[in-house]
Order: sequence, then structure tokens, then C-alpha cells
Amino acid sequence: MSLIPSSFFGGRRTNVFDPFSLDFWDPFYDFPFPSTSLSVSAPRSESANETSAFSNARIDWKETPEAHVFKADLPGIKKEEVKVEVEEGRVLQISGERSKEKEEKNEKWHRVERSSGKFLRRFRLPENSKVDEVKASVKNGVLTVTVPKEDVKKPDVKAIEISG
Repeated sequence: MSLIPSSFFGGRRTNVFDPFSLDFWDPFYDFPFPSTSLSVSAPRSESANETSAFSNARIDWKETPEAHVFKADLPGIKKEEVKVEVEEGRVLQISGERSKEKEEKNEKWHRVERSSGKFLRRFRLPENSKVDEVKASVKNGVLTVTVPKEDVKKPDVKAIEISG
């Protein structure tokens, strides 16, 4: 049982002390700003919206015997709007931008809940990662990044005859 609600850390399922995660935590994400008490539909500041979009890209990371696999839900984002890079020091960086929908003069918005803006996530890859063979694909709004692992050579076992 935890005394700290899961929403305290932005609802993340990751470990805050994970040395491989290079995420940026937004302590003001979903914080009740004073402007929200005045009006239910009061818009948050532009920078607050960008910050929430920035931290909004949720990514799962699993390790299989052959690879490290990262999956991100990115609905409505084209593959041209996402960038996957491996920086020096084996840092995988996934970034992109979700554009705002243009408002026409004859339209009236009642509610805007879908985030827009830039997002960026960074992960330090383990030493056994083949950073030159990273592959990425998008299918049904899910980005999958596969980082193959180096083959771990098992020592040859040689039977030794016992004399005596």
C-alpha cells in the first residue's frame, strides 16, 4: 500500500529513480491553477499547455532476449512529424509535435481537451544495445522502436578428461 497517490508523479507507472529514464517531470502538470476556480472553461496559459503536451507522450519499454522495444501511443501524428534519434552516449530520443487544429471564423469550440505542442522523451540505452541497427515503424497510431541487443557469447564448455 502506498501513501503517495499515483497521480502525485503525473500518473506515471515508471520508477522515479530509474537511471535509464531521462524524462522531465513537470511538477505543475494537472495542478489546479487559480484561474480554474474562477471559471470552469478558463484556458490554461500557453506554456502550461505546451508543458502538458511535452510530458504527455507515454512510452512503454520492454526487453526481450533479442532487443529493447519501445512503444508510444501517438494518435493523429504522422510519421513525418516524429523524430527518432540516437545521440552520443547511447541516448535514444523520441520527439515530435502535434499541431493545433485551426479555428475557422464560423466555428465555436465548446471544449478542447486534446493536447497539442511538442513532446520529447529520452532514454539511456544499456551497453549491449546495437545503436547502429535501430528500427522504427508506425502502425495504427503506435510508434514502435526496436533496438537490437548484442549477442552475448557463452563461454565454450570443453570436457576435460579426468586421469587417475
